[in-house]
Order: sequence, then structure tokens, then C-alpha cells
Amino acid sequence: MEKSITKLIEPITIGTMELENRMAMPPMTMCYAGETGGVSQQQINYFVERAKGGAGLIIVGGVTVESKLGRLFCPSPLLSIDSDDYVAGYNRLVEAVHDQGAKIAIQLYHAGRQTTIERTGGNQPISSSNVETTLVGLVPMPSAREMTVDEILQHEDAYAEAARRAMTAGFDAVLIDGGGGYGIAQFMSPYVNKRTDAYGGDLQARMRFPLRIIEKVREKVGPDYTLLFDLPADELINGGIRLEESKIMARMLEEAGINGFRIHVGLYETYQYVIPPAAVSRGAHVHLAKGIKEAVHDAKVMIGHRINDPLVAEEILQNKMADVILLGRPLIADSEFPKKVAEGRLQDIRKCIGCNEGCIGRVVKGLPGQCAVNPVVGKEKEYRIIPAKKPKKILIIGGGVGGMESARVAALRGHQVALWDNCKQLGGQAITAAIPPHKYEIKGLIQYLITQLEKLKVDVQLEKKATAEDVLGKKPDVVIVATGAKPFVPVIPGFEQVNVVTALDVLTGKVNTGTKIVIVGGGLVGLETADFLAEKGKKITVMEMLPDAGGDVELFTKMFLLNRLGDAGVIIRTNTKVCEITVDCVLSDEANLKELSECDTVINAVGMQPNDSLFVALKDQIAEVFAVGDCKNPRNIFNAIHEGARVARAI
Repeated sequence: MEKSITKLIEPITIGTMELENRMAMPPMTMCYAGETGGVSQQQINYFVERAKGGAGLIIVGGVTVESKLGRLFCPSPLLSIDSDDYVAGYNRLVEAVHDQGAKIAIQLYHAGRQTTIERTGGNQPISSSNVETTLVGLVPMPSAREMTVDEILQHEDAYAEAARRAMTAGFDAVLIDGGGGYGIAQFMSPYVNKRTDAYGGDLQARMRFPLRIIEKVREKVGPDYTLLFDLPADELINGGIRLEESKIMARMLEEAGINGFRIHVGLYETYQYVIPPAAVSRGAHVHLAKGIKEAVHDAKVMIGHRINDPLVAEEILQNKMADVILLGRPLIADSEFPKKVAEGRLQDIRKCIGCNEGCIGRVVKGLPGQCAVNPVVGKEKEYRIIPAKKPKKILIIGGGVGGMESARVAALRGHQVALWDNCKQLGGQAITAAIPPHKYEIKGLIQYLITQLEKLKVDVQLEKKATAEDVLGKKPDVVIVATGAKPFVPVIPGFEQVNVVTALDVLTGKVNTGTKIVIVGGGLVGLETADFLAEKGKKITVMEMLPDAGGDVELFTKMFLLNRLGDAGVIIRTNTKVCEITVDCVLSDEANLKELSECDTVINAVGMQPNDSLFVALKDQIAEVFAVGDCKNPRNIFNAIHEGARVARAI
């Protein structure tokens, strides 16, 4: 074993539920539900893969107790358990997970105010109080109306009936969702709950709703069934729940019959911290788990939120800051994370890079969840590695993440694989992508792929510039061209000036900049270059011709990035077209008003174009030649890895 990992693989008992280890999959909505809200085969395959990978506990997320008004806003089929008709489907899921040796729980929730009119069928959302809602403080959501007492009583009963169905289906535990700003939390939170009756006011009154739910649930499931609770340990907003109050809540909930707590943060106004991107440090909310663990007696404490490294997880457990580590996105990125930990293969773990591109980035659009670094997610049955019927001689040109993923999958299938790259090290443009602030997780992805190629004995040749003649001389059966992209140079007067440099050259240190900088292009590359230079104290203006800067950036990542740029004094001008560049200024056209911006350096960040000359030279000379990643069309890590894997599976 590489490092001493003992606590993570240690058994634990929560209530009456015994887990084989302390690694669990928390509830996450992936939009795999059937069209009517039941369990789909895709969902079963997805969870079974995580159970097979060694997770001690799987928690099925986002299961509403009331379909009409209770679903969250994602515009896609979502799980429900408000009818006995769903029980059989959940039982199939439970038995499939149990067959792999894992325990399984179900999260019961109601969206409350955190939904849309489209989701409620045109009805106004309900909440503890009449309240306005804005997702991450920016995106307006429909206003909610105050629930009547009769409606509150009906919802208490709905949770109890849902728990009964869950127990009947065979779930080992129920997780009652009091976190994330959803329905129950809206009663617990002083930020949302402005009622003046028995369900609002002081802490005891605000806790009436969750305590009554627990009481009614216990009546249905009995005293020995394991109950878990999503605890809003800190809503991260003025006037909301903070740690000191949540400690008191935890003690009240434990006395009422809760056996374990999942530490949760935020509400819709601060939802960027609920699924934090790489800009949030690893284990950012561990202090909250520690506070709750110190407050309760026997209840176990589970913590997640950006814990993607087993050594970090082990340290948390060793320091008694929590009892169970929740591996959400890490188990999406690598379903065998627990198994690899138990076997001491830490270097083989494909760590989540915190990009949010494939998981929450797709889910909020109503698309099924995927993963940027793991193309198998959501396709567990279809994308299994199948040995090649006839091993082929494969030559891959380009050692970026797309080329390396192609090589990895092709080698796993039994092909003879060689990879050429003209650089001194593997990684391609992902190396540059890892340079801006808060992008360090990408380095782990590069190293993972390098390690896999070494173990699979892929013939890697570095500083090898490939020509069409070189490639043809090797007589490969298949060629995969993954030569990346190069900066696009727009036709703008003055772009040939010596003071105009590329974002790539700036990030890699090939060129120096002055102190007054104009960055042309406000997409991901331009904004991250601004972030990189702002840390060095530069005065920066970003010019973007579109109405919105960062249009290609995932929402939560974008929020943190724009906040940092604002704090650093970076000026971002949208709807601005660059007309001309001189040695000391940029002439732009903003709302048809010509304006000069003085600068000593102009950075080209307008985009990339395919570096596809080799592919063009080969496509009519080799029967099987493929372009993947930026060589095909400049995009991002998600597309490069997915295309690389897809091509390698097909050859």
C-alpha cells in the first residue's frame, strides 16, 4: 500500500445499519429517472457500478415525496416516491445494489420554493413563507406562497408515507433532506421562515416541521430503522442558519431519533457552495462536520464537498472530524475509488477535477449527467471495455488528454498502441489549462493518464514530430490524430504588432507582459488569463464582443471566477468589438462609440483553430484515420476525453 490508509476501509455502524467501510456515495441528481418518475435501468446500472466499485453505502438522491409541487427545477424526469406504484422499481434497484455487497439509502425531499413554474405545472411554488428566490443570487426564480397549516400537516404525512414505501422496497435507511435550502430547510431557516404561527419564530418553532416529520416517520418505520438527516450546518448567508445554531438543531434531531447526519451547506442563494467547483479548496466544509460531531452524542457525521483525495479523506477521519466520507463527484469520476483505496492502488484513482462540466453542468440544462474525465458515466452497460476481435496496430499522434485516453482504451482492448508527441512531456494543452489559479486538479488527471499508459506498456515517444511520411512508413492499421489546436488570429488591423501576444504564450511564460493589458476575448481562456495576471498585480481590461463574458464557462465556476476578477479590479467590457491595435492602445467600438484603451500589451484570447494539417494529409491515404479533440474542433477536456474513448472503443 502506497500510504497508510486504515480508517477509510474500517467498518462502521450507523443506527442499526452496518457498513463495510467509511466511503459512501451521497445523493446526487443525475436525471436518469424514468419518464414517469420511477427507477430506470440506466439508473440501476449506474448505482450498481458504484456498489461494485466498493462503496460502503449508496444514497439515491433527489426523490420527491410529492410530485405535483415538490420536484426541483431541472427540466428532465426526476425520481418520485409518492405512490405505492414506485415500490417495485425501487426494490429492483435495492436488490441489485445489495448483490454487490453495499448498503443503500434513499433521500426524501420536497423542493418548496426552489423550483420553477414549469415544474409545478403552472402552480405557484410553496414555502414556509411568502418569499422571493434567486439561484446563486443572480437567476430569478418564481416567488413562493406561504403554506397553510393543513398543507404542512399533509406534507408531514407525505414524508412518513414515503419512508414507509422506502422501507418496504428494502432500503437500509432513509435520508430526510433538511439541507440545501429545500422544503424542510425553508422552515428551519430564519432567512426564509418569517411565519408568526406555531411553525415560525424562535428555533423551537422553526424546528417543529422537521421534528414532526421524524415523529411520524418513526411511527411508520419503527424504532430500529436507520434514519439520516441532511443538516444545514451553515447556509452561508446573512440571516441564515450558522454553525452555532445548527449544533443545537443537531442535538434536537438526534434526540428525536436521527442516527446520522449528512453535513450540508447553502441554499439557492448560495448554491455555488453546495456543488463547489475547483475554486473551492478540498475539504472546505470539514470544520462544520467537526462542529456537529462535537455537538452530538451517538449520531454519526458524514462529510463531502470537494474531498477527492483518499489521503485528505483519511486525515479527516484520523482527526475525528467526521465518521464517514461522502464521495460524490469522486465516485462519478472513478466508480472504483473505494476498491482502489482498499487495494492500495491510489495512483490508479481517476480523481474528480472539480470542473462541474459533465455532472451539474449538464443536469441544470435537463441533460443526463455525465463526467468530463469518465466517459462511461451513464453508459455503464454500453461502454464496458470489450476485447478487440482482431488486435490492430494503432498509432496515435498527440499526447494530450484526448490522445492519451484513446491510447488507454485501445490498449485495454488488446491493441498494439504507440503514441507520438512532439513535446518533452505528455499532457498537451491540458498542461497550460492547469496553470491559471484554482486549476491544479488538472495536473492529477494528466498524471493518472500517464500512469495508465506506463502500466499498459504503451510505446510512448516524446519529442517526435510526425510527418505524413513518418506515419505511413510505420504502416499502422489505424491512426488517431490528436494534435490539438493553435490560436486563431483575427483579421484586425494591428494584430501583427510586436505587443500582441497569445494567451498560451503568456500562461506558459514564453513572453512577458507590461503592466497595462488588454485581453481580446472574454471566454474561458481570456478570463482565466486575466485571473492569472491579476494575481501579479497587472491592470487588465477584457474586451468581449458578445453580450456575456464567460459564456463557455460552467455557472458555478464562472461565479467564483468573475468574483475574483471583480475583487482584483479587472474591467470586463462586453458588446465590445476591437477595431484596431496600435503600439500603445486598442481602438474598440462599444455601442457605436469609438474608444481608445491605453495598454502596453495586447493578449489574443479570441479562440483556437484546429491543428489538423496531419489529419488532412493522411485521411485519403489510410483506411482508418480519425481526428479527436481540438484537432477536430477546439473545445475542452470533456470533449477531448469523450471523443478519444469513443474512437478507441469503435476500432
